[in-house]
Amino acid sequence: MVKQTPKPLVLSNARIIDPARNLDAPGAVIMADGIILEAGPEALNQGAPEGATLMDCKGAVAAPGLIDMCVSVGEPGAEHRETFASASNAAASSGITTIVTMPDSDPVIDDPALVDFILRRARDNACVNVKPMAALTKGLEGQDMTEIGLLQEAGAVAFTNGHKSIRNAQIMRRMMTYARDFDALIVHHTEDPDLAGGTMNAGLNASWKGLSGVPREAEIIMLERDLRLVAMSRSRYHANMISTADSADVIRIGKDKGLDITAGVSINHLTHNENDIGAYRTFFKMSPPLRDEDDRQAMIAALANGTIDILVSNHDPQDVETKRHPWAEAEDGASGLETLLAAALRLYHSDDIDLLRLLTTMTINPAKRLGLASGRLEKGAPADVMVFDPDLPWVLQKADIKSRSKNSPFEDARFSGRVLHTIVAGKTVYTYD
Repeated sequence: MVKQTPKPLVLSNARIIDPARNLDAPGAVIMADGIILEAGPEALNQGAPEGATLMDCKGAVAAPGLIDMCVSVGEPGAEHRETFASASNAAASSGITTIVTMPDSDPVIDDPALVDFILRRARDNACVNVKPMAALTKGLEGQDMTEIGLLQEAGAVAFTNGHKSIRNAQIMRRMMTYARDFDALIVHHTEDPDLAGGTMNAGLNASWKGLSGVPREAEIIMLERDLRLVAMSRSRYHANMISTADSADVIRIGKDKGLDITAGVSINHLTHNENDIGAYRTFFKMSPPLRDEDDRQAMIAALANGTIDILVSNHDPQDVETKRHPWAEAEDGASGLETLLAAALRLYHSDDIDLLRLLTTMTINPAKRLGLASGRLEKGAPADVMVFDPDLPWVLQKADIKSRSKNSPFEDARFSGRVLHTIVAGKTVYTYD
């Protein structure tokens, strides 16, 4: 947790967007002692606290800091890929004030002592909040269940098997039933490993490239199985990242039945499709794989209409040596923290999703699902705020990437929309210069 600063801070002349209140209006934000004292139009009539720092936003948007619910960090065990310091710096540059980390480190985060280690390392080295997810099974091997209750007490906010699916339905059912007793959230990678097997989306494109395909059914079948188990166990469930139109239909039907389910999608699957792979560009190799244009459009529509709840970066940094291989041998994964907001704003500028809804999927929705107090600009909430210009143009150049691993599919991409300031617990941790 980032240390709080006692010095008050006032953001004035801002366009306040607070999805938690469905608010989009001129206003101000007043912060002190790490919490929000007032935010919105009502803050305009209040004087600044004594000794406050005044920040003129000049009409820029002030919104809750983003919560990224799918972040892999190399620490511990693979610090050459990413550390908490480098990941948090990358996150702050994109307005992300909370990263929710995957347990797929070395060692795997499957013990309460390791959860405590993550929290202590983050407290000492990260400039944003770090909330760890713990492993659902020991070693992420999909067999033996971890101590969910003890891990939750230690600070784990959810439980996942990382980028691996749990193959055995009976084991998954038992875990869901056990997790229910602790009101714990299960976050699952929906891909049938027996059916997947390939390296890119199955179809004509894969055939033309001579690559083995991952059929859409690998995701759909696993998701359908999981939701039937959710109905049996009455557990809380989040599909980490879906990528097909049929998967969105499965989620919608499950919600209509009253299941306690949510779904996420990666920004990569909203802004890219399988054609972007081009000449075997391995920075576009990820899991789930990039799908066709019809699926991409379906994901955008599902995020806009509320079928999909949460937008994530799927930040999975890989070092150059594991990516600069022939396609089939290259590792899955792409850096994504520092481009999350800018890439998402493409959907706003194209009129696919309005700005309030877009921010909802990266603020209050993940906050509610994880039981966090952040993700909102309300009196008493943590003073985690971002200020951004939705129209400021910029180009992502490799030399400017703050992540230790430079494997971004957005390298040299042009964006409209830039974070100007990121504030965590009332302290400015990033300023664009």
